[in-house]
Amino acid sequence: MTEMNEAPPAAKPPTPPPGKPTPPPPALRGLAVWLLLVAVVAIVYHTVAPRQPRYETIPFNPDFTEYMTQNRVRECEVVLEPGGTQQIRGQLNEIDEATGKPRLFRVDIVVTDDLIGELRAQGIAFKFTSPNPFWSQLVSSVLPFLLFVGLLYFLFARQMRMAGRGAMSFGKSRARMLNREKNQVTFEDVAGVEEAKEEVQEIIEFLKDPKRFQRLGGRIPKGVLLMGSPGTGKTLLARAIAGEAQVPFFSISGSDFVEMFVGVGASRVRDMFEQGKKHAPCIIFIDEIDAVGRSRFSGIGGGHDEREQTLNALLVEMDGFETQEGVIIVAATNRPDVLDPALLRPGRFDRQIVVDLPNVEGREEILRLHAKRVKLGSTKDLHRVARGTPGFSGADLMNLINEAALLAARRGAKQIDLEDLEEARDKVRWGRERRSRTLDDQEKKLTAYHEAGHAIVLHDVPESEPLHKVTIIPRGAALGSTMQLPEKDRYTQSRSRLLDMMAGLMGGRAAETLALNDITTGAQSDLRQASHIARMMVCEWGMSPLLGPQSFGEREELLFLGREVARHIDHSDNTARQIDQEISRLLNEAFERATAILTQRREALDQIAQLLLERETLDGREVMDILAHCRILDPAERTEAEPAMAKPPTDEAGQSTENRAWAPAPGCGAAATGPCGPARAPWLWVY
Repeated sequence: MTEMNEAPPAAKPPTPPPGKPTPPPPALRGLAVWLLLVAVVAIVYHTVAPRQPRYETIPFNPDFTEYMTQNRVRECEVVLEPGGTQQIRGQLNEIDEATGKPRLFRVDIVVTDDLIGELRAQGIAFKFTSPNPFWSQLVSSVLPFLLFVGLLYFLFARQMRMAGRGAMSFGKSRARMLNREKNQVTFEDVAGVEEAKEEVQEIIEFLKDPKRFQRLGGRIPKGVLLMGSPGTGKTLLARAIAGEAQVPFFSISGSDFVEMFVGVGASRVRDMFEQGKKHAPCIIFIDEIDAVGRSRFSGIGGGHDEREQTLNALLVEMDGFETQEGVIIVAATNRPDVLDPALLRPGRFDRQIVVDLPNVEGREEILRLHAKRVKLGSTKDLHRVARGTPGFSGADLMNLINEAALLAARRGAKQIDLEDLEEARDKVRWGRERRSRTLDDQEKKLTAYHEAGHAIVLHDVPESEPLHKVTIIPRGAALGSTMQLPEKDRYTQSRSRLLDMMAGLMGGRAAETLALNDITTGAQSDLRQASHIARMMVCEWGMSPLLGPQSFGEREELLFLGREVARHIDHSDNTARQIDQEISRLLNEAFERATAILTQRREALDQIAQLLLERETLDGREVMDILAHCRILDPAERTEAEPAMAKPPTDEAGQSTENRAWAPAPGCGAAATGPCGPARAPWLWVY
């Protein structure tokens, strides 16, 4: 990727012909020039500067004393150094054979009156000298400062100039042109968002053949906003647009516009659009546009001058574009509710594309796409995995495949089996098994009965998802869990299904009451979810027979927080009392219903709890075997029993009764119970 400046992006340097060395980068060439200059200065100084005489250091006793007594000293000088040290330097009467001059000597001593008297007695000419301290002080004080400044220059100033092209580029755009050779992402690498792919496909076709759309007077949208939950593939879709379109593609993040200094972001916006005009037709992709496109006034805490100026510049530049220039803005965000209304109006972001969570078919396509990069075994069933991952985004599914590969590699397998995929799914959704958390026998027994109660109630209520697994192994923050495998994606919930969900949530607390004659804190999460469902049924969805089809309470949310912080009360105290009574009634009825089911299934409750204590984990089919046959069937018996369950139930008129409430057949009620309680009649259903 190349940085976007005033000039068009520079082309790649030509490859040198064979046999010629590759030229060094500019930074190394500049450093080599400076090193050469320093070497030249050192050589010139060494050549021009006068050479200092070389003195031979001799000891004071016996050499110097013998020289004085033997009259071998011609002359000397007593040197007093600025640091307080003292020495005697002088010439001998002897000639140095190497230089042809008198020999030079130096003696480190402490000058006393006796030494001065001895020199006078021997008739040696001497004098006192003190070197000028100016140069030494100058070097000792200025040289460290110069070295520090030079170090800062080489480490910071030059690097900033090389990276940012100097201080004048502070307001330049940081958008990067995507290299087509490195970007190999196309629409074939994107799955699960077919509608979004169709809408952006029109943009690519317009860039390839604009006359096709302009022939009938149509115009392509100036801006396209990709909205969706995190991990749904908005940025991947933008990269696929870049891979499909044969036009320049610039990418930048919304946070790159916001700086500490006011006006810098606006300058970068103008520079980015100016470069877009020069490279038209092109696409400019702004990721996380909510960082710069937030509403200019939220009503709380005022505004932000830098962000508001940047947003104003963005609004002006987008509104000033001409469609025939072929410059299209593509932006992505997961918070469209905080964007400024002026940014979303027609003429700026004309088209808003929702990149939603994939459905079961889309999840299967995404799994197959990521499965091409790993080794899957023959037992793979990606459709089953896709069924068990409702609410998973594309990023979650990619993480699931990666976790499955890591699990298979950890156990030394050569391929990924279905068990690895299911364990990876459970790990991504509910957390990793925490076998290190040790529970005593009483806590294990409590957890076993709690989860067995959930499983039995969820199995016996009419409208519930099939059981997948029941375990008392701690996973994530839970001590145990009862997992369900949805048959399909559901976008609405009926009142009867919500009541069955509440009864299933109360199954754990009801099992504790029946089996242990006590209650614990283990049902905290269940009670919270059941209370939330009951309140939504009464206050939001109008499912209360007493209060009727109406909604109570208006939520107030902070624009920049996106979370409910208050609820506006628009009803009387008497109505509020009735709301509380209805919520309490729904919760109590769900608890009584779960208690009634577990009372009839008491022996099955004990059997499932005992098996959980022994095996820690039961498959959903094993739980259904116990409830239907009072024991776990072997694979052959289960195969014989499954064909009888394969045909959907119908009434006498041939109408399907698949969604009707069920009741035990005559003779299968409480009066004719087996060792595990009343058997559930598989296909005998009544209104």
